[in-house]
Amino acid sequence: MRPMYYFCLRNIRDMNKFLILLLFPLLGFNQQLITESLFFDGQEREYMLYIPSSYDATSEFPVLFSFHGGSGYANDFIYTNDMRPIADTANFIAVYPQAAIDPDGGTTSWIHKTPTDHDDIFFIEAVIESLSVEYAIDQSRIYACGYSEGAILSYELGCRLNDKIAAFAAVSGSMLEDYYRNDIYGWGSCSPVHPTGIMLIMGTVDQNPHSTYEGLSYYDMPLYMSVDDITTFWSNYNNTDFNPIVTNVENSAPNDGSTVERKRWLNGDNCSSVQELKVIGGNHDWPGSFGNMDINASEEIWNFVSNFNIDGLIDCNTSSINESTLQIKNLVKKIDILGRETTLEHGFMFKYYDDGTVNKKYILK
Repeated sequence: MRPMYYFCLRNIRDMNKFLILLLFPLLGFNQQLITESLFFDGQEREYMLYIPSSYDATSEFPVLFSFHGGSGYANDFIYTNDMRPIADTANFIAVYPQAAIDPDGGTTSWIHKTPTDHDDIFFIEAVIESLSVEYAIDQSRIYACGYSEGAILSYELGCRLNDKIAAFAAVSGSMLEDYYRNDIYGWGSCSPVHPTGIMLIMGTVDQNPHSTYEGLSYYDMPLYMSVDDITTFWSNYNNTDFNPIVTNVENSAPNDGSTVERKRWLNGDNCSSVQELKVIGGNHDWPGSFGNMDINASEEIWNFVSNFNIDGLIDCNTSSINESTLQIKNLVKKIDILGRETTLEHGFMFKYYDDGTVNKKYILK
């Protein structure tokens, strides 16, 4: 049975907020970072919302959920995978839910709160329902991404809340094996219901138990899937091409100790696809913030998931797609603050891409 949740106007401030919401089309909207609360499954839960200034409630905006790692906090993770500048230009609502305290371990954790029967899949479902009441959201374009244990939650949403999640991405976290899902949790096998775009970003030397590249078993009990098993599962489900297209990402940060290989399984049902960014020499990282600096995981995630809606690739109107169909941009050059072309990766710099975009960065060494 799914837990009960409710929304209420608890005081005059809530009533005023409700009235302001009704006036959005008239008043306009400045970008805001808001902390919302939701009474769910006997607990007061929180999630942070970033609303870009372009939002005015006259058109529906996509939604991207970002899940922090185990023992983490949303108000810290927002600085790791910072989706706010991307949301400002791409026009979507960024959501950062906060995991509850695990009563058995005493730390913040996702999925299941031992020894209770609480299940965070239904918490996220409740947040989606709350967002649909308060904001104009595009129900066909709800996305998820996560880091470490938050990546595991993203996989679970792709498996068990697939009717609401259009596409998702997982960084430095694996997908649960059926033994874990069935024998330990009793959830049943992963059962998506529509072609689903999926991206995973994994480091080959990550030794965290739930994110090793080779997967993890305990004696004869398989717990976490290997990357090859994950891509095989989703490419088979999506009915993509059997062999991936493999390219090397430019090693633009040669001192970070790692390189990136891009693997894409294309031409799935409804033009769905699977993409792996294999960080060779990468650890338990969020590329672009720490670890590998050849890619920016946040930008890669949005560039990938935003191509899809709940039916598959948006405007899928051909029987075959090629690698240029998905939004992938390549670095053309880097310019320092004095206007000189550079190969270094520190200080102020401007990165020019082949799609005409320019990113300004300041990187400390």
